Amino acid sequence: MSDQGRKYALDFRREETAYVMERWLASQSCALVGIGSVGKSNLLRHLANPQVQNHYLGNALGASFRAIIVDPNMLGSLPAHDINNESLRSWAGYELLMHRLFLAFYPFDQLDRDEAQRFYEAYESLQDGTNPLYAYMSLRYFELALEYLFRRDVRIVFMFDEFEEMLRLMPVKFFQNLRGLRDSHKSQLAYLTFTRTPLNIASDQAGIPAADIESFSELFTDSTYFVGPYNDSDASRMVNDLATRTGKVLSQETASTIIAVTGGYAGLLRSAFTLLDPGVLITPTEEHLQSAATYLTQRLPIRTECRTIWMSLTPSEQFILRAVARITSYDINVDTEIAINQLIQKRLLRLDKATNQLHINPPVFRAYILSNKDES
Repeated sequence: MSDQGRKYALDFRREETAYVMERWLASQSCALVGIGSVGKSNLLRHLANPQVQNHYLGNALGASFRAIIVDPNMLGSLPAHDINNESLRSWAGYELLMHRLFLAFYPFDQLDRDEAQRFYEAYESLQDGTNPLYAYMSLRYFELALEYLFRRDVRIVFMFDEFEEMLRLMPVKFFQNLRGLRDSHKSQLAYLTFTRTPLNIASDQAGIPAADIESFSELFTDSTYFVGPYNDSDASRMVNDLATRTGKVLSQETASTIIAVTGGYAGLLRSAFTLLDPGVLITPTEEHLQSAATYLTQRLPIRTECRTIWMSLTPSEQFILRAVARITSYDINVDTEIAINQLIQKRLLRLDKATNQLHINPPVFRAYILSNKDES
């Protein structure tokens, strides 16, 4: 079964899922932050599963609740000569939201026949390129479609995967409008964003002034959660699943080594599993972990995953990691303290309280940094 169609155990990503469900129960938006290779798409699909929602909250969200994944990779292309047209760019965003809304509720059992017909007419009107005002009116058609559903006590969360891409492609007015829609339906509409850096940094990297997007960003001020690697239970389950799917027989010691050397990061786990010989008995001692990390960082799949993690970090975070790896030195100031705190929250740094020293996690990522002094 492909990752796209796979359903995970109900207790998969237990801590993260419980946090998000609590926010949704309170009709709050929330922002998830996680580095590359953390397994964000798996988590979003898990959150969108009605069985998972029922497991955590029963029917508290209501039978008509929908958590809808919005993937910016599915945005339609605009003609090159219109790429800077803000109305058309916004239309592309609303068209994607409307289409995902259509798919989530079809065949519109929540609506009566007339309402369902008017919803469909709004859907068609938003896409009607023969109407010279279709791009300008897209917000109105989207709002109208939402209104039909909200009248029936529907609750909706739009979950934005790779939200940095939305920040890059959409005009600021698009996010201001999303805030306006939320304000009009506070108990029925919320958002979830998944980014590799906190929203304020992601917005800044997209060239958006903080004041311009403040109204949208403040929805997430008190509801930001840093998603780390899999816990031991989820990591073990993934390794066992990989073994079952490939027909490999894996010793417990080798499985433990794979988890320890990769830190439980989904992308690294998958790559390491394919590279380590399951027939070789490897014990998770410090010496063996270092040896396994060195071996793995010489292989392209692991280097690609580590590079993905590295490129998802800010320049300040990269600087700190190089310093902790003893490639360079640093001074303690506001910027370095912020970077250190974020790396600890992302589980890429660990503070040894006994020695007050910082250590890079996971071992394979530390080995990658040490082996790429020039490149990284």
